[in-house]
Amino acid sequence: MRKFKEALSAKVFHSKAAFRLESGEVLPELHIAYHTYGTMKADGSNVVWVCHALTANSDVADWWAGLIGTDRVIDPSKHFIVCANIIGSCYGSSGPHTTNPETGHPWYYSFPAVTIRDMVQAHMLLRQHLQIPRIRLLIGGSMGGYQVLEWALIEPTVIGNLFLLCTGAAESAWGIAIHTAQRLSIEADNTWKYDSHSAGSRGLKAARAIGMLTYRNYQTFVRAQSEPDKEKTDDFRASSYINYQGDKLVKRFNAQSYWLLTKAMDSHNIARGRHEDITTSLSHIQQPALLIGISSDILCPPEEQQLLAAHLPNATYHEIDSSYGHDGFLIEFEKIGHILRDWM
Repeated sequence: MRKFKEALSAKVFHSKAAFRLESGEVLPELHIAYHTYGTMKADGSNVVWVCHALTANSDVADWWAGLIGTDRVIDPSKHFIVCANIIGSCYGSSGPHTTNPETGHPWYYSFPAVTIRDMVQAHMLLRQHLQIPRIRLLIGGSMGGYQVLEWALIEPTVIGNLFLLCTGAAESAWGIAIHTAQRLSIEADNTWKYDSHSAGSRGLKAARAIGMLTYRNYQTFVRAQSEPDKEKTDDFRASSYINYQGDKLVKRFNAQSYWLLTKAMDSHNIARGRHEDITTSLSHIQQPALLIGISSDILCPPEEQQLLAAHLPNATYHEIDSSYGHDGFLIEFEKIGHILRDWM
């Protein structure tokens, strides 16, 4: 078997059928990039599907290696692990930089708006293509958790158990305000609507800077980025860190996808279109659910997971005391792994 730390290339499922989005617009075809690890049992009883967050890709064994891998709580020798790149992204699934078959050119800015439910409908097509009869455990942190909640409502007989981290039943006013500020940063870059893979790169860097302030917190920055030289008047360590993180994202992502996906997050509300309130929608999710919140998370604070715990009928809630803020769901893998292993 391939060493788990080696990078695996994404596979791509190509559906030639028209794909209708929640907005009513239609994609003439659909591409879904995905990774799988391990071997599926015939009844699907060992399937673990991970839904990724905003700028991640489908290679979950790479970006969540502390939780998924050989001798980890999610192990390819025991589980069949699937992760699909969300539509609208830039890692192989249909999005702004894939080709519009009707024009023969990339969509760029003209790619239509997508929602969390559109992403889930794409996941469902891939599940059918892979002939997966059921999913034992559906996992998602942050925006990935939005997908998990929607999927649990749409296909309740397919999804067995839920694992939700740092997520909520609806995008908060705080989250929408942050995303709006990020999109304003992108829109301030007058190249962002260009037909170019590098369109809006300066705006994307600024948007990432805003995001970094919400992924971490005051304590994290003071501890790690405080300046030891009291005589400095410029070129501060914290400033260098923000610039570095912005440049790092620009090298691997693009502004048009970022703009589109933050819009998709804003649309998230599990009660939307269901003629009921959020608590009633949550009451329909009968699957056993493990919830984890991070004490210092200011982007999706524990009160959002506590709301889920109060209204999901079969929920177990744990709160991790961590200084890493929202990024804690990616960093605190040892604590998370212990909790998940005990629960499973």
